[in-house]
Amino acid sequence: MQPSIPAGSPLHGIRVIDLSSVMFGPYASQYLGDFGAEVIKVEAPAGDSTRRTGPAAEADLASCFIGLNRNKRSVVLDLKQAAGRAALQRLLAGADVLMHNIRPQKLAALGLGAEQLRERYPRLVCASLNGFGEGGPYAGQPAYDDIIQGMSGLVDLVQRQTGESRYLPTAAADKIAGLVAAQAILAALLGRAQSGQGGTVEVPMFEVLSSFNLVEHLGGATFTPARGGTGYARVLSGDRRPYRTHDGHLCVMPYTDQHWARFFAEVGRAELAADPRFADMDARTRHIDELYGLLAEFLAQRSTAEWLAACARIDIPAARVNSLDDLLVDPHLNAVGLFQACPAGAGQGRVRLAASGVRFDGEQRTFSAPPRLGEHTREVLASNGFSAEEIDGLLASGAARQA
Repeated sequence: MQPSIPAGSPLHGIRVIDLSSVMFGPYASQYLGDFGAEVIKVEAPAGDSTRRTGPAAEADLASCFIGLNRNKRSVVLDLKQAAGRAALQRLLAGADVLMHNIRPQKLAALGLGAEQLRERYPRLVCASLNGFGEGGPYAGQPAYDDIIQGMSGLVDLVQRQTGESRYLPTAAADKIAGLVAAQAILAALLGRAQSGQGGTVEVPMFEVLSSFNLVEHLGGATFTPARGGTGYARVLSGDRRPYRTHDGHLCVMPYTDQHWARFFAEVGRAELAADPRFADMDARTRHIDELYGLLAEFLAQRSTAEWLAACARIDIPAARVNSLDDLLVDPHLNAVGLFQACPAGAGQGRVRLAASGVRFDGEQRTFSAPPRLGEHTREVLASNGFSAEEIDGLLASGAARQA
């Protein structure tokens, strides 16, 4: 199914050539597609590996790929062949953005080095999405989510809080870096609109995630000389967790002085609001384990429903703990249309897609399903000036492939 891009979409008229694979790059380009860009996903003959990650109703359309590649068209080009590389160059002539996760040396060998691209396509924004920035000793090393979680401090944060070195059970590094990549590409496009010139954007996962984690956790090392160690005590407390109630668990967040005063009054311990350990934000941070221990003790005395009612009454943020399955039937998510269903190829029936939640002028774009491998090869090449004979020749040689 070809994506339909409303003329009023913010990125209408922007064409993105996406050579990236797996999660980091595709997550970024999916946002660009959601915002109205025409995203052409250029794949190798074997296709993106996520096409085979997770359950599937049709070959090469697994759940992970579906979650990362809506609103895109798929073109298969074999860049190991000169004809495939030449075809890509012709696509770039009409593109606004090239994004990739290819190492610079290999990129230059494909004729896609930064200087080569700048000379041939001066308005092109070229975004390099890699593990490590050029100029450092790690440049060119392979990087996956688990590697970056470990290197960037995420695993250390879990270890500090729980005593056990573990990864977060989500591809946090890939997705966080993907969000930053989409933002950086948009900034480069805005810069081009002002200067008329494209340029290069480098988005290295290690640097992005290290910066992300150090926002609050740089702590005392923010200062020279240091005024304490790294880490934000409130967030790292082992007692910071969903709390057990009489019949379940509750997420509750007394935060301000007023919140805590109202909470202590609710549990009949109003005097604790004046306790020097808990009287203000600084004191509470220094005694956070004691404070959270008391919170856990008080919450265990009532049911989840009772606490939700009490917190609503005294204006303290609180919520139930949702399972992933709960999200599928959550009344708010369904009321705002987070989930959309659309047809997805022969034998696939309909698939459920979870939107980004972003709206423009109150509207959320209707999605097209992720493409089958090479579904749009002939269509995209034809729209970029290739004759029927040229397309047939590319397909016959294996330099291109049509689903």
